[in-house]
Amino acid sequence: MNSSKIIPFLDLITPHVELEPQLTEVFHRALKTAGFIGGPMVEEFEKAFATACETQHSVAVSSGTDALRFAIMAAGVRPGDVVLTVPHTFIATTEAIVQAGALPEFVDIDERTYNLDPQELRNYLETRCLPNAAGKLVSKRSGRPVTAIVPVHLYGQIADMDAILEIAEQYDLIVIEDACQAHCAEYFSRKRNSWMKAGSMGRAAAFSFYPGKNLGACGEAGAVTTNDADLAQKIKMIRDHGQAMKYYHDVEGYNGRLDAIQAGLLLVKLAHLAKWNEQRRERAAEYNRLLASAEDVTTPFEPAWSRAIYHLYVVRVEDQQGLIAHLKQADIYTGIHYPIPLHLQKAYKHLGYARGDFPKAEKVAAEIVSLPMFPQLTEQQQARVAEEIRNFVASRGVAMRAPEPLALPLALEQTA
Repeated sequence: MNSSKIIPFLDLITPHVELEPQLTEVFHRALKTAGFIGGPMVEEFEKAFATACETQHSVAVSSGTDALRFAIMAAGVRPGDVVLTVPHTFIATTEAIVQAGALPEFVDIDERTYNLDPQELRNYLETRCLPNAAGKLVSKRSGRPVTAIVPVHLYGQIADMDAILEIAEQYDLIVIEDACQAHCAEYFSRKRNSWMKAGSMGRAAAFSFYPGKNLGACGEAGAVTTNDADLAQKIKMIRDHGQAMKYYHDVEGYNGRLDAIQAGLLLVKLAHLAKWNEQRRERAAEYNRLLASAEDVTTPFEPAWSRAIYHLYVVRVEDQQGLIAHLKQADIYTGIHYPIPLHLQKAYKHLGYARGDFPKAEKVAAEIVSLPMFPQLTEQQQARVAEEIRNFVASRGVAMRAPEPLALPLALEQTA
């Protein structure tokens, strides 16, 4: 293996080396002030991240999983309630639901965007639920009340929030965004006739700052964004053992605080996030150009109402494992996000789902391949990735589909 020819799936070294003086200063500041938990660095990051997400509040916590779990709890989802989400996501989405005491039930995805399909959501609520005596929806599957929806903004692209929020309002459901892969992604709201940021549209939103994210810590970290001051205050108590003030516990909470050093590191990186996101968009556009002639490959679909930030660049081919093996042989490293839909995972066997229950999620999971994607990826590296992909599909002669276009929102049709 020639190390000079290796194209990594992700480069976490270069950005840290480039920012080394600023990042190490964060450690010096913490050492000189003994400010390790809470304090100014956490508060500064919370304010800055809320501003970046165009929300009124941001609450820093210990991980993206805690962010989603605490948001669900603080929003009023009760133990035993049903929370709807997609089967095509990382298990942290459903872990957070279950650990908040709720029950996850699944709705299939839109095969073009890989996000929650609003029509599937409406079908679920209309055909798989019944109103109880209080007029609230109850799942036919579990007999439990349906109270919330967790749309996942997968791969850095926001789900169709206008449609989801309209349905949620009709059925009096709470919407908590799983924005763990969508830091500062944008969505054109036809209802508001304006672009909006991920994390600013639901009752609250969860973000992960796992090191590989577009905005990544040097360890575990997360945050909740919201425009609800009471909800933000509840999350602050939940993350800190339920304390309203030191040793005064209004509720039983958790140890879910973000340490100050991670907050300081994130604050340094946040200043570069817009540039890094734009570089990812440029790399995605270059992949699209290079693979446009590869008719056997389905490239990412970005609706007119979306400005994705390409946490991942995911293509589809029929021979998924063959392509991965071919690229690895060429020293090109890839991933699958995610190979087994959650309803088929052993951990959720007790939920009683079976193969075929969510055909679109299952089909996508069998075909997706995540290509190398990071801001410092070069055009030369991308050209080699594309060449190897074209060589592979040419040798297999595998025919693939192209996604059908989504209709442009009226406000965008006038400017397209």
